[in-house]
Amino acid sequence: MEIARQQALQAAGESLACTYWGSPAGRLLLAGDERGLWLLGYAGEGYPKQRGHRWRESEGPFREAIRQLDAYFHRELRAFDLKLHLEGTDFQLAVWYALQSIPYGSTVSYGELARRIGRPEAVRAVGGANHANPIAIIIPCHRVIGSNGKLVGYGGGLAIKDRLLALERGDLFPW
Repeated sequence: MEIARQQALQAAGESLACTYWGSPAGRLLLAGDERGLWLLGYAGEGYPKQRGHRWRESEGPFREAIRQLDAYFHRELRAFDLKLHLEGTDFQLAVWYALQSIPYGSTVSYGELARRIGRPEAVRAVGGANHANPIAIIIPCHRVIGSNGKLVGYGGGLAIKDRLLALERGDLFPW
């Protein structure tokens, strides 16, 4: 979470619950409140930069998210049904909603994603919005690949991206 957003939460007297969960894809950080899940990131990405007094550790609010993630990793769930709290620019939100429409086991290029949101010239901006996705896996930014079909960029690393795609393809033992 960016420092400005954390400071705004503190000024408003709000707090976010957070917890770490050890997934097959690595240690994940979940954060949110009653409005929904705000963040699902790889713990090594540095979320949050500094946990201030407005972050409170609690696994309780994330039981359903963890249950669904566990089912996803066991190939028992193909579509998440969770309350998400997304904040971003109109462009970022359009990209994040479009990401959610990419079917399980499928991939699209950044160019195709740009076309889907009606901005075919905005391929690089789509890449930037994809990179800024605050809710990895659930908002499946791992399903976006380069125009040449190669894996490019992923916050959890390309090896994790490859394994997530292998999991969705049904490859044996991606982990």
